[in-house]
Amino acid sequence: MLNTATITEFDTALPKTYGFRITGKVTRDDMASMAERMLAAFDAHDKVDMLLVFETTETSETGASLSMDAMKAQFESLSKVRNYVVANAPGQAGGIVETMGKIMPVEARAFDTEAAALEWLRAQPAPGA
Repeated sequence: MLNTATITEFDTALPKTYGFRITGKVTRDDMASMAERMLAAFDAHDKVDMLLVFETTETSETGASLSMDAMKAQFESLSKVRNYVVANAPGQAGGIVETMGKIMPVEARAFDTEAAALEWLRAQPAPGA
């Protein structure tokens, strides 16, 4: 499981659902580590769900997603991520996620709480089912 200075992977208890807890400003190294983890998940499964739970009001540092692994993971996520869910996203990030979900082939949802996000994910059929 992934564990960086600001990103900790956690068990969602849902099949093929990868949960990450964000506790501070995400750096380029943090993002590259999460990308590496998700690229391995993409290799292992046809479809996955992702849940990001924010426990911070900070977002990522400028350029955090500009590593090769991060860019590759973002590209692959378009065909591999079924549901992209955020909880307690800082500022307007939740609205941005939902807006992007309207133009991308990924169901993107934002919830105020981790409990609400997990409840919605539990109501979805398992990825690849």
